[in-house]
Amino acid sequence: MENFHFFVPLTCIYGLARPYNIDRCTTGRIDRNPDRICQRERAKTMRHIISIRDLDRAEINGILDHAQALQEQDYDPQALTGKLLGLLFFEPSTRTRMSFASAVARLGGHSISMDSVEASSMVKGETLADTIRVVSGYVDAIVLRHPKEGAARLASEFAQVPVINAGDGAGQHPSQTLLDLYTIRQSMPLEGVTVGLLGDLRYGRTAHSLAHALSLYRATLHTISPKGLELPSGLAGELRDSGTEVIEHDDVQEVVKDLDVLYVTRIQRERFPDSSSYFKVASSYRVTPELLEGVRDHLVVLHPLPRVNEIDPRVDHLPYARYFEQSANGIPVRMAMLLRVME
Repeated sequence: MENFHFFVPLTCIYGLARPYNIDRCTTGRIDRNPDRICQRERAKTMRHIISIRDLDRAEINGILDHAQALQEQDYDPQALTGKLLGLLFFEPSTRTRMSFASAVARLGGHSISMDSVEASSMVKGETLADTIRVVSGYVDAIVLRHPKEGAARLASEFAQVPVINAGDGAGQHPSQTLLDLYTIRQSMPLEGVTVGLLGDLRYGRTAHSLAHALSLYRATLHTISPKGLELPSGLAGELRDSGTEVIEHDDVQEVVKDLDVLYVTRIQRERFPDSSSYFKVASSYRVTPELLEGVRDHLVVLHPLPRVNEIDPRVDHLPYARYFEQSANGIPVRMAMLLRVME
């Protein structure tokens, strides 16, 4: 595991002969270099996408509308010519990493990547903040996946280019949420949709981001999870305070026939402190054709993938299954995100 540090953000002091910066990120010494003054202030002018909470409903709709136009081939294939995207993935990824690389390539840009902590200078003790500073000098935007919650927000404090959060531990995954919303919108209006969130809702960053986004559309949320993996109480309370109806269930059979969308997530073994804790809840639920008998005709079954055993492969052939289409939608949605921050 990397040597990861959270730092107090840079603080600017004015009213002196020249501006000084207390570099609380390293030694605490006063930094007299004006080129390093107020990185946070400069960062405010950049269009980072760190959390779905950073976007309001109008901005989300704008990205989704743009993604639809892109999917219909209404775009300039040279829009990002000469632009370079840095892919910093410190956790495994197939769909997110490859779809971002594909998205920038389709727009005429290129990407370079760092695939693991072990392949970087972090193994030598370099901090994430310094890594971001260095990579900012090589690329025009950064896509970051990191196992520590809050890492992307930290990176945005030090980056000199826009940062897109591709997943930070059990925190947020805004690009996944946008493509989830896009996939739902292809089948039905988002307004007032009834969604069942099934699986690991404690550690599942995709479920956290999606729940918040759906609250902007007055959705009704039904949560179904194994004991100990419930939606965090703080998030559930926040959703209810915003006027969102959140209903908890012990068994998906209680509610599956009332849903417009069934959003399934896997039990995330990598988030558990030990194997015994994982095996206590592994395989505690499974979506099968038998479970889906009698559901609404327009039901959409989604999954951020990868799946393990939580969806029977026989479901793939049912009209409800949209998870592979959902994955493919990552291309136009992430194209829209890159154009938002890089163009």
